[in-house]
Amino acid sequence: MSHPPRTTVPSSPARLLADAKRPMLTPAGLVGDTPVLWIGEPFTAAGRGFWTKLEGHNPGGIKDRTALYMVRAARERGQLLPGARVVESTSGTLGLGLALAGATYGHPVTVVTDPGMEPLIAGLLTAYGAEVDVVTTAHPEGGWQQARLHRVEELLALHPDAWCPDQYHNPDNVAAYTPLAHELVAQLGRIDTLVVSVGTGGHSAGIASVLRGYFPRLRVVGVDSTGSTIFGQPAAPRLMRGLGSSIHPRNVAYGLFDEVHWVSAPEAVRAARTLARHHYATGGWSVGAVALVARWLARTLPAEDRVVAVFPDGPQRYVGTVFDDAYCDENGLLGHLPAQSPDEIGHPHERVVTRWTRCPRVVDPLAEGDARELAGAAR
Repeated sequence: MSHPPRTTVPSSPARLLADAKRPMLTPAGLVGDTPVLWIGEPFTAAGRGFWTKLEGHNPGGIKDRTALYMVRAARERGQLLPGARVVESTSGTLGLGLALAGATYGHPVTVVTDPGMEPLIAGLLTAYGAEVDVVTTAHPEGGWQQARLHRVEELLALHPDAWCPDQYHNPDNVAAYTPLAHELVAQLGRIDTLVVSVGTGGHSAGIASVLRGYFPRLRVVGVDSTGSTIFGQPAAPRLMRGLGSSIHPRNVAYGLFDEVHWVSAPEAVRAARTLARHHYATGGWSVGAVALVARWLARTLPAEDRVVAVFPDGPQRYVGTVFDDAYCDENGLLGHLPAQSPDEIGHPHERVVTRWTRCPRVVDPLAEGDARELAGAAR
């Protein structure tokens, strides 16, 4: 006769909670202490793999961290008055974080977005009490991103006491990620290569700058979207949201990066779907792009190199896009098998890239422009 396995009961009931997360008094306590997961075969080559930080385990994603930090810092400095409105432009993830911060600190929140925001995210924002303001016309040069920023300016003029976090240029957006870097050090002990997506520049700069203090030889690899201007490529229509930009955020710490990779939407979709099928850990555009690059690095770097990738969110918001066959068919995203290795260019201005491409030279496009203007004035 078989018997069920015996369960060992701790001598002290308090020991039952030894590994449990502490009880929370506010929803802000749900943010942080996210897990790290090993991604190996079959996504990676045999005997190779990388670690990933699963920021989708936060209530809304990685930007919960910066939303709470920026709001708290602004309150402490007196920039954000008690009960005043918070107004910001976002494609989605920061909006969820600001809704969380609004609930935590007692601020109404207005999120300015565009028609590309997923209905799920818009519905969640409304459920969490945020007002969703949708711009209807893209800016002729800066696209939807610039149109959203202009609408933020209009709303700030209508609400004189309102405050805008300005995630693209606010240094608090960088400082907010110090705890995440410390978590990685505690969880993994040693990190040789960090792979991060780049949008506002906040989490890439915040994590990498702290880790470099622990690991001076850390290799930092930035992942951008094709059609993004951040690293010197010309602006082009972008389907992917969450990484890339049509403007030049000042939070991007160009000096921290050792190389940059641009990834296209079909390539990101393929990687995200493969991760979901084989590892039950995935996300959307940023996750697919970062995973594609991390897989290549894990295969080409020495076997002992410890590669860590940051997954900014989970798959839920992408059920109607990345993981929807009809959407992907309509946008030509399926049937593309990503190359095993990236194309390579020697300088971001060498040519316009439309598929996964690597560049070992990282430049600040605005600094380059200033240098050209100075050289012209000298002549």
